[in-house]
Amino acid sequence: MPKMNAFQPGTQDSGLRTRKLSLSVQYAVKPEEAPTRARFRRWVAAALRKDAEITLRLVGEEEGRTLNRDYRGKDYATNVLTFVYDDDFPGGNLPLTGDIVICAPVVAREAAQQGKSVEAHYAHLTVHGVLHLQGYDHEADEDARIMETLETQIVTKLGYADPYRCDA
Repeated sequence: MPKMNAFQPGTQDSGLRTRKLSLSVQYAVKPEEAPTRARFRRWVAAALRKDAEITLRLVGEEEGRTLNRDYRGKDYATNVLTFVYDDDFPGGNLPLTGDIVICAPVVAREAAQQGKSVEAHYAHLTVHGVLHLQGYDHEADEDARIMETLETQIVTKLGYADPYRCDA
């Protein structure tokens, strides 16, 4: 598990080198409020700490539910799923490789329930997925605190409100 103080959000590696990012954005569905590829790229880059090859796929309820059921055993569509590939090769010089799947109807529903813009929620879930690709999780309380702190730092640096703060 990466440590919080070892991570500096942004696109520079210790200020010396720009990270390489190969990002493919797929729109299985494209609702009116779907972010552009450029927005997704900005959000991914903000959370990335190493070179990466990522596919980000925006899906509907049916595909989201199928993926969540088949890979996590949970028979409902969830907001974001992360699939990590090639994360344990010796030497650590290969780029991070994985897929992030975001379910558009769930994002829209949650944004309305939480009183936030759909764009802000997409930004948060994209950052959340990129952190998962890098080994962060939220299963244990301490890990959740670390991951949520990073998410808040990155999302607020991007100009959005703290995703965990409820003003309602």
